[in-house]
Amino acid sequence: MGLGATGLSIARYLQRGDMKAMFFDSRDEPPGIEELAEIFPDAEILLGDIDLPKGIKRVIASPGVPDSHPLLAAAKQNKIDVVSDIELFSEETAAPFIAVTGSNGKSTVTTLLYHMCRSGGRNVLAGGNLGEPALDLLSQNQPDVYVLELSSFQLHRTQNLPAQVAILLNISPDHLDWHADEHEYRQSKYRVFREAGAAVINRADPEALNYTNHCDRVVSFGLDAPKDGQYGLRIDDGQTYLARGETLLLSCGELAMYGLHNQLNALAALAAGELLGLDLAAMLQVLVEFPGLPHRMQFVARVGAVDYINDSKATNVAAAVASIESVDTMLVLVAGGDGKGGDFNDLADAVVDKLRAAVLIGKDAEKIAHTLDTVKPVSFADTMDTAVSMAADCAEPDDTVLLAPACASLDQYSNYMERGDSFCKAVEALRR
Repeated sequence: MGLGATGLSIARYLQRGDMKAMFFDSRDEPPGIEELAEIFPDAEILLGDIDLPKGIKRVIASPGVPDSHPLLAAAKQNKIDVVSDIELFSEETAAPFIAVTGSNGKSTVTTLLYHMCRSGGRNVLAGGNLGEPALDLLSQNQPDVYVLELSSFQLHRTQNLPAQVAILLNISPDHLDWHADEHEYRQSKYRVFREAGAAVINRADPEALNYTNHCDRVVSFGLDAPKDGQYGLRIDDGQTYLARGETLLLSCGELAMYGLHNQLNALAALAAGELLGLDLAAMLQVLVEFPGLPHRMQFVARVGAVDYINDSKATNVAAAVASIESVDTMLVLVAGGDGKGGDFNDLADAVVDKLRAAVLIGKDAEKIAHTLDTVKPVSFADTMDTAVSMAADCAEPDDTVLLAPACASLDQYSNYMERGDSFCKAVEALRR
């Protein structure tokens, strides 16, 4: 069910295994249908509004298809397994893998661990919800270890996930337009631990520990001073350091990545690397060199004494709050899009005492305005070009203009990358 990148990776996997399948997409002209015909020349392709065909033994659903879809509801009523591509990956792989999930930061941590493994001499492949779909990784030579970024959608439909190390970075309300409620969303995230051999947990979420009793080792991370064998932050002589227990590892000023939330990401990656047996010096070198991923607190330019930061990947309120808290200056916030049923009240709390102005875009701009108008007056823009121009007019010297949408992008863009690119182009236009 569902074409796109994941659906096509499933098709390639099934073709390699010479398995019989029917392919369904609710759209009349789904992306990838021509490529599907090349991968599976004899495939039966079903489009539009259909009933569940007879003779189906298993439904493999792409992440974007919610449980509320009538075909999935019919499958469950008929006691047909509904699984994710990650279930197939778990069944097939013979190599150990790391599972990384969380509401925010998982792409950064997945990438950090990929580079840390390489720096430590491990043969590694990374993918899943980031980059290459997991099943495409199986067509390559088997590595020493896989690093998989996993969404709540994928975890929700995965029955067996024996990760060598499972990492849960954080949980904040998200994807409530897909999950039945916040409880189901949280349980999908905690599911990452169920068959894991070892676990990395965030001390800010004490409930996570309850799901790791069976794990051989559990290492925690957090913003507080860590106990022996755990990771956190310590202050020494006025400087903040990444630390393991009482041992200072690296000054936060030496991190190539920007922001407090990236300090947390670095600590989580170090904890996982320890559980993998990676060399500490090699891991710290990666933290000194890795600048972060595009669209995640990405410095774009300084124009007219104002810094412009692109955090288009902040697709939920918690991510936007983390972005805002990472900015030390007064800021002009560019936000908005599809809020996915989220609550924007925390956004208003985060910007108190640091918001110069807000420029809002997209479907839920009015909802965000309702929470922010008690903090500062807000403006509305129809396009990103207009939003950036208005933000530039509001900003004062040494301010920061921050794109932290707190929303998904699909109401106006193909994805968050396109939205971030649009912001960057609009900033570059200010220089002309």
